[in-house]
Amino acid sequence: MADQPGTAAAQAAAAVAEPVAHAACVRADAALGRAFAFLGKRWNAVLLRALHGGPAGFRELAREVYGISDSVLSDRLGDLVGAGLIARTVSEGPPVSVSYALTARGEALMPALAEISRWAAEHLPADPDSPC
Repeated sequence: MADQPGTAAAQAAAAVAEPVAHAACVRADAALGRAFAFLGKRWNAVLLRALHGGPAGFRELAREVYGISDSVLSDRLGDLVGAGLIARTVSEGPPVSVSYALTARGEALMPALAEISRWAAEHLPADPDSPC
């Protein structure tokens, strides 16, 4: 027999269920917040998207991502490597070359980034200062 609404047992059950449900929402919100804090850092998502086409070197990425400075590109690549979303590979030369490629974790983000891009194209006004 289920507890009748308003009974002490029903109130106790609701009091226990509410924090559990709230905790799940807080965890989901926290995860989404962490994701957007990282991906929303200028250039991170753009660089991931640029590497979706395959491995690329530093100069290639600098040419492909309009407006990014070399120092910021270097910082963002370091962030993405540190997060395990891209891998940095050094090929012994001569000349020595460095390339960056998506890892499995980075590839796993591509469907979400494609959907965000599609949504933005449909719902956000274009930047009049952007050449793209």
